[in-house]
Amino acid sequence: MTIITFLNADGSSREVQATDGMSIMQVAKAAGVDGIIAECGGELVCATCHVYMKFDALADGIDPPSAVEEEMLDFTSEPRRPASRLSCQIKVTGNLERLVVEIPRTQI
Repeated sequence: MTIITFLNADGSSREVQATDGMSIMQVAKAAGVDGIIAECGGELVCATCHVYMKFDALADGIDPPSAVEEEMLDFTSEPRRPASRLSCQIKVTGNLERLVVEIPRTQI
């Protein structure tokens, strides 16, 4: 199991045990984490699972965003940052132990 910390816009946080192979979005939804809406269920068509990664994802072995994800990130309700990702596109692996992801204030 991999521990992921979800940091809310109000500063509160929640640690969740994640199963390797699940997406960060699936982990958040299964744990009832507020702020990850995921209207499309991970089909990469809504951008309502937007998060800000709190580490250098590329340096830690996470694949860069696909062209489709890059395009969808232009439609997030909160401003896009260099560390913006769609949580449905990040698969949990042991490399992500103690990952912290920040949830934007709004998703719609």
